[in-house]
This record gives sequence, C-alpha cells and structure tokens, in this order.
Amino acid sequence: MPGAEPHDLRPSAHPTARRAGPGYPQVVLDLLTAARDRPVFEHGPRTVTGGELADLVARLATGLAAAGIGPGSGVATVLGVSPEAFAAVVAAQVVGARVAGVRPGLTAEQLRHVLGHDIAAVLLDPSTATPGLRSASAGLRLLAVGPVDGVPDLAATPAPATPPRPAGRPDDIARVIYTSGSTGAPKGCVQTYAALGAGWAPHRDRWPPAVRDLAARLDRYLVFGSLSSQVMLEYGLLTLAAGGTMVVAEPAGGARPFLPDAIARHRATASVVTVPRLTGMVALQRSDPADLGSLRALLVSGSPLEPGRLAEAMSVLGPVVYHGYGQTETGMISMVTPAELTAALAAAATGRDADNAATGRGADRAATGTASSVLGSVGRPPAVVDVEVRDPEGRPVPAGVAGELFVRTPAQANGYWSEPAETAEVFVDGWVRTRDLARQDADGYLHLLGRTRDVVIVNAELVYAGPIERALASHPEVAEAYVVAAPDEQTGEAAHAFVVPVAGCRPDREMLRELVRERLGEASVPRTVTFVADVPVSAAGKPDKRRLRHRDGAGGGDGGGDVAQGPGPAAP
Repeated sequence: MPGAEPHDLRPSAHPTARRAGPGYPQVVLDLLTAARDRPVFEHGPRTVTGGELADLVARLATGLAAAGIGPGSGVATVLGVSPEAFAAVVAAQVVGARVAGVRPGLTAEQLRHVLGHDIAAVLLDPSTATPGLRSASAGLRLLAVGPVDGVPDLAATPAPATPPRPAGRPDDIARVIYTSGSTGAPKGCVQTYAALGAGWAPHRDRWPPAVRDLAARLDRYLVFGSLSSQVMLEYGLLTLAAGGTMVVAEPAGGARPFLPDAIARHRATASVVTVPRLTGMVALQRSDPADLGSLRALLVSGSPLEPGRLAEAMSVLGPVVYHGYGQTETGMISMVTPAELTAALAAAATGRDADNAATGRGADRAATGTASSVLGSVGRPPAVVDVEVRDPEGRPVPAGVAGELFVRTPAQANGYWSEPAETAEVFVDGWVRTRDLARQDADGYLHLLGRTRDVVIVNAELVYAGPIERALASHPEVAEAYVVAAPDEQTGEAAHAFVVPVAGCRPDREMLRELVRERLGEASVPRTVTFVADVPVSAAGKPDKRRLRHRDGAGGGDGGGDVAQGPGPAAP
C-alpha cells in the first residue's frame, strides 16, 4: 500500500544506537547556538551566522507547527541548496516530522510516487516552484521557504518568544532518503530519530580517527547538488561541528567543468566527488590546471577506485584524497586517509626500487604487500562499525576470504518505506546485508570485489561484473570501466563493457578483451567494448548502469558510442 509503513520497523540493534547526550536535532541547535557569531554558511555575497540560522530554524519550525505539522507528519522537501534549505530540513525535524528529501531530476511519475508516501505537506522554494512540481503536488498542501506566488511563506513567520523544543520521539521516522529501486521507482530508506541521534557527524567526541583527520580540513566545505543527498548533508553537519563554513557552489556556466572550477572559484578546502568526476578533474589538471592551492580534502565516494587511478589522483592533486565507503542504509562504513595512502605509495615505491636493485627482496616485498593492501582497499572500519564477511550459508569467513559483507552501524536505517519484502531481505537480525562482495585482510582493510547481484549468467555460469571492471581499469589507457549484462542468443547473457579512456588515449579494444580473457577466462570476455566520454551517475553518486545500458544500447546498438564486438564464449 502506498501509505503503509516499512515492514517490522524497529530501533537499530547496534549496541550504541541509543547514546547519552542531546538527541536529534537538539545537537544541531546546540551547534548553531555555539556558532552564534561566526559564519556557518556562505551563499554568493551572503554570509549567514550560526545565530541567524538558529533564528530562521525557530521561525520555520513555528510556522510548520502553526500549519499543523508535528510528530509523524510526512513532509517532502523539494528545495535548492541554500542556508534556508538547510534550516528548513532542521526545522521540520524540530517539529518531529518525517522528512522525505526529494532529489532533483526525478521524472513526473517518480515524483508522484514519492509524494504518494503519506505526505502531509510539500516544502518548496523559489528555485523549485515549477509547474511540474505543482502538478505532481496536486491535492497536497504547499508551504514555501521564501516568496512563492500563492504559497504561504514560512520564512515570514514572526520569531517566537521561546524557540520550539524538538518534538520527535525516538522511534518515529525522522528521515527518508530515496535511492534507485530495482523497479525504477525510488525506494525510501528510513531512519528514526534514535538512529540520527546515534550518528557521529555532529558529535566531536564520537568522531572516528579518519573522520577527525578529515574534520580538521573542513574550513570551507563546498555544498552543491542537493541537501537531500545523505553524503552532502552529513559532511555539512561535520563541517558545522568542526567550526567550518558551508560554501554553496552553483554552476558558473561556460565550458569548464563544475569541478575543479568551483573549488578554485570559492577557495574551498574540501569537497565531495564521485569517481567519474575525480577522473575528469585529474585529466583536466594535467591539461589545463586550475588553482587548487586551497584544497585540503577531496572525499571520493560512490564506487571503488582502481589503485592506479588512486595513485594518479594523489600524484596530480596532492595528499588530499579520502576514499570513503558507505551505503544509504548504513552511513559511513570505512575510510582511508591521505596519510595512509601517502605511506602506502612510498612503501610501494621502495619495494619497486629494491626489486630493481635485486636486493632486500623479503622486507621490501612485505612493504609492497602492505601498500597494495591499502591502495586496493576502501579503508578500515572504525571501532563503532561491526563488519562480517559471510559465505552463502551466512557463516563468517576468515580474514582474506571473499564473501558477502554484512554491517552494523550506530545510525543505520531501519527499513524501506512500504517495501516489506526488501526490508526483510536487507535488514537481518540487526545487521544490514550490503549485497557487496568483499574481503577483509589481516590488517583490517576492506576490499570490495563486486555486487552479489552484479552478475552475468554466461552459458549457465555465474560471472561477476566487478572482476571484469577491475581488469579493464588496470589498463594504463583506461580511466573507468563498467560492465552490464544483456540477453544473448548464443550464451543466454553476455557481458558488455563501457570504457572511459584516459584523456588523449584510444585503447585497442581487442587488447582490452584479451586482457580480460587472460585474467578471468573466456566466459568473462565482454561481447562488446563501447568507448564513452562519461558515465551517468545516480543521485547517490554511483555509476547508474541502467541508464548506461539504455543510453548506449548494450547488446545491439552503439547509441553513438564506438563499439568493438567480438564472438561470444562457445556454448557447452
């Protein structure tokens, strides 16, 4: 049923899920009060202090309460990126609402799907008040944050005599984050107020070591895209707690890509970046560099980064790369820091030099092995994150053995809105089934190997896409590689590869296919290799293989791409 709540919505089973200290969002209000006289947001020529933002939160919360919005009410936020948007999200949580962040780019059908999830009011602003939104919101109450024709402006609410106190109950749903669903309709991942209260971002005393290292570099954190993005908002809260400023970056127009141009324009010290954008940044910095002297932290997320590309990014951009891994359902799981990467690269170089000199092989090979462990990983989970790698029967496996990764985090989600079957499949006895294939080495580093469902069935043989992608990405002329499955008359299914070449390069397609054949065998060889300039990404910043497949016509056409097609593996 569209309005039904998630199946078996229970508080998180993680031991630290209910922690001492101010609840959520009281901790955010406390941070704003502590920052009363310093800038916490910069938006174009405007600077907004913590005190000004706290006053706006109070007015917006008062206006929401007067409109009948309270604990349990569903509020969809369709907002741009601004101090007012940030304040509106916090205000909705102050009154105890269930805040459903609506990301940009949804189709009309997807938007109607999200707004059908028991929504009492839609929050919009002048940048999002489009005819399409008004049409999709027909029959729902509209409330504005700023002047919008025909819609009450909550920002005009007079300041209350006493700021409202947070009204959310621990087991109420606080946030719904929408991700791509298997059917094409957005899937709502829900977190309770207790889960948000157990998070680490706004609490300095809970920061894991890698996060503490990152926080010291968040003087000017670039905010863009959408505050409905879990990553963007979480690191915004971390910036607030670290004493930094969130700097809103909007597209400037012109021929230069948004990144790294926005970093240079705003003198940002930190930004989030997806793997495809990182690849583009590195290429551009080689050919037409921007002044990135202010940059101290680049948080790479969304998908694994091939070790050679990671080393190249460190070489071109400097010791600024943090490679993080997490999921919407769990939040951050692990992170590797620039210091770890720098040490690993130095160890790898030492090992190569020693091998070239044919001396000290034992010790230096050990150092090279440690370097490979770090560079090929997504870091080590902090102490508050429990991880288990399990075999197909659900039994934990020893270090170094591959299996499916299960995770428990303090602020993990509790289920999916109106998706009882998938909730039961993913949220198992207090653990989150990530559906990622992984191994954890003896040093505790996690290595992602692919997705349990990211498979191609070739002649009834299960072939995983992840190893094919890694083999292709290891070629020096390949920047990124992604593999999808498509029906095949000869073999049932076949792998199809989409390759982003390194700038200025044109890899030999047959050599790429041969590289896969040599490493993985005939069944893994891509039926086609399509060169593409870039790869579409989802709202979470992950490569969107569904759009890639449809855009470039896997299994039949080139869609304007440059396709090499070879014979499929022989059927048995």
